[in-house]
Amino acid sequence: MEKQKNAVGRRKAAVTRVFLSKGEGAITVNGKDYKTYFPLIYLQNQVIAPLKSIESIDKFNIVINATGGGVKGQAEAAKLGIARALLEVNAEYRPIFKALGFLTRDSRVVERKKPGRKKARKSFQFSKR
Repeated sequence: MEKQKNAVGRRKAAVTRVFLSKGEGAITVNGKDYKTYFPLIYLQNQVIAPLKSIESIDKFNIVINATGGGVKGQAEAAKLGIARALLEVNAEYRPIFKALGFLTRDSRVVERKKPGRKKARKSFQFSKR
């Protein structure tokens, strides 16, 4: 039996654990189908983008555990996790994923709030008198 491959994807505050095994193309996120978990079409496209790029949408079953962040962060974290798990299956996918930017961890996170300010950079209204 084929051993399942797993990988971790991160984006903003979201962390996803991806478990990939041979199958018929079922993608499950936190126990739900990915189309119900990510109702917006562009988020669904983010999740299946690595599979589309290598034309193997119906060759793998994917189980994703997503925690933290919002839906967009979780979808992009899932994209990174799926790409990393597919590399464990076949290392020849690397140039395709690299060219499309699926292997780059987007490190942008929310800047912390500074003391004496309203938000990270926004300040209170200045009054001269």
